[in-house]
Amino acid sequence: MTFKSLGLSDALLKAIEEKGYDTPSPIQAKAIPLILEGKDVLASAQTGTGKTAGFTLPVLQRLAETKHPKYRPVRALVLTPTRELAAQVYDNVREYSTYLDIRSTVVFGGVKAASQIKTLRQGVDILVATPGRLLDLHDQKAVSFKRIEVLILDEADRMLDMGFVRDINKIISFMPAKRQNLMFSATFSKDIKRLAEGILRNPVSVEAEPENSTAEKVSQKAYAVDKGKKTEVVINLIKDGNWSQVLIFTRTKHGANKLTEKLIKAGISAAAIHGNKSQGARTKALANFKSNTNRVLVATDIAARGIDIPLLPHVINFELPNVPEDYVHRIGRTGRAGAKGEAISLVCSEETEYQKEIEKILKQKLKTEVIEGYEPKDTAGPKRAATQKKKSGGGKKKGVGASHRGAAEGNKKPKRQRPSDRSKSNEGSPRNNRRR
Repeated sequence: MTFKSLGLSDALLKAIEEKGYDTPSPIQAKAIPLILEGKDVLASAQTGTGKTAGFTLPVLQRLAETKHPKYRPVRALVLTPTRELAAQVYDNVREYSTYLDIRSTVVFGGVKAASQIKTLRQGVDILVATPGRLLDLHDQKAVSFKRIEVLILDEADRMLDMGFVRDINKIISFMPAKRQNLMFSATFSKDIKRLAEGILRNPVSVEAEPENSTAEKVSQKAYAVDKGKKTEVVINLIKDGNWSQVLIFTRTKHGANKLTEKLIKAGISAAAIHGNKSQGARTKALANFKSNTNRVLVATDIAARGIDIPLLPHVINFELPNVPEDYVHRIGRTGRAGAKGEAISLVCSEETEYQKEIEKILKQKLKTEVIEGYEPKDTAGPKRAATQKKKSGGGKKKGVGASHRGAAEGNKKPKRQRPSDRSKSNEGSPRNNRRR
């Protein structure tokens, strides 16, 4: 199968060829024809499978084939959960539309809105955005949703995790009822299907990979280690293996900062990326990692969405996620586009239940080894994963470990607050302090 056989235009085929692609991935082969037909699509494909191009290419073609008004209102909207993912999707839109008369831009929090407003007022056909900043701009009458023809929700599962459902519904309330809706997600959970029922109309479901599967090209291994010796193990792995590019995941922002400092002291160039970092710092850290200026990028789960690095060879779970599906997203950063990758997890005694829950969704056991001299000696009991039910008789007190999806980023459940994409914004007051 070729991209041409999918019905894409010569302009798009030329842009695809310049990016070095010649054969569509499974998700592209399945989704592109359906989207070109105007159908609503619910697509499940894990990161690294080419899903961004799977919706970008056909949407660009549909927009290019229809006449746009002179003032160029927004006709296609892509919503993403994080700034990094928004920037990545926008790069794809911009590159694939090189030979089309299509204008596009991206908006997200963490930067001043003035330049974003100026661009929007000049006219934009396709807009990529995070929900918080987009609503801010709508409140300022800088953008209108009245001419939206296509709505795309990318990484819908993460948007659910981050509490964006209310924002998404509010944005949709300003749109025309007649439009095409596309939902892309790395997993097909019951919550995703419930969200889809409220947005999509007679959708066609597309699965490029089995539910919660991990990339076949990723070699997975776990080391049972003492909690206090994890940093030493990481340093040894990087130095002994002479690894030049390693993405490391921690559960908390503080943990990411602390590990980064220790790596730098050990002579390993590193930077951290998480929700408390300014957008400038996040962009710089990612750019330095991609260019191999820094050998290591330490990230939290939320900040890591949108990190797209070709041929990334190594991912380390410094701490296992308490939400099993997050493991799938993490290791999906390596082994992308058919390349081989390695995912290593460091598991202390507190995390054994996390590992068991991860193995359940993988439907396979992780090969686990013990490194001599670093055997687990900590005696702390295992923490309960987010998917495990609380045992009866425990009273009202929460059990050990995180009991909700947001715990990894903030350590306590936020109350009626918008997620981090507007936390650094200088534009206006938090929506919760406004009169509704």
